Amino acid sequence: MTILNLIFLYFFIILVSYLSGSFPSGYMLTKYFNKIDITKEGSGNIGATNVLRSGSKSLAIITLALDALKGALPVIIFGFNSQLLALAALFSFLGHNFPVWLKFKGGKGISTYLGICFAVSPVLGIGFVLIWVISLLASKISSISSLITISFIPIISFFIQDNNLINYVFFIMTINSFFRHKLNIVRILKGQEPKIKMF
Repeated sequence: MTILNLIFLYFFIILVSYLSGSFPSGYMLTKYFNKIDITKEGSGNIGATNVLRSGSKSLAIITLALDALKGALPVIIFGFNSQLLALAALFSFLGHNFPVWLKFKGGKGISTYLGICFAVSPVLGIGFVLIWVISLLASKISSISSLITISFIPIISFFIQDNNLINYVFFIMTINSFFRHKLNIVRILKGQEPKIKMF
């Protein structure tokens, strides 16, 4: 493969992965079914937790599934070597967090992170779910369980994956998600972060 073909391949994977990740599932679902702008409700986030807080459990579940799927699909399609897998994972994640359709104001990446984990390794995906559920049962706060979970994923991946590139990508994704949760972290420290409605 020539250098020009390689550049084109990388650009194509970056573009498709970003566009896949940038599909605003929560925004589209709540706009169509609930006739609301989710970016103006609750935290203003387009992710599953804010969709749940807007009053629709079913739409929250669908949002979670779609956000996970849009992270998983590029990894599954393009993950035939370690470099392309890492590239697809990173840009599908960034697409969700910074979607061009919503002026780059997207979600916090947790559901998309989950989908990427399952696409990379079912063991990693199951580990993600178990840590998140246990953390949620203990804290009853979605953001705390999410932050705990994504803190462990790069560590777990380091021990079970031979692909060092994806380990670095998971680390970058975790740092980015922590940054996206900065207001949640402030509320957690003040004891003002709301508990998830099911509790």
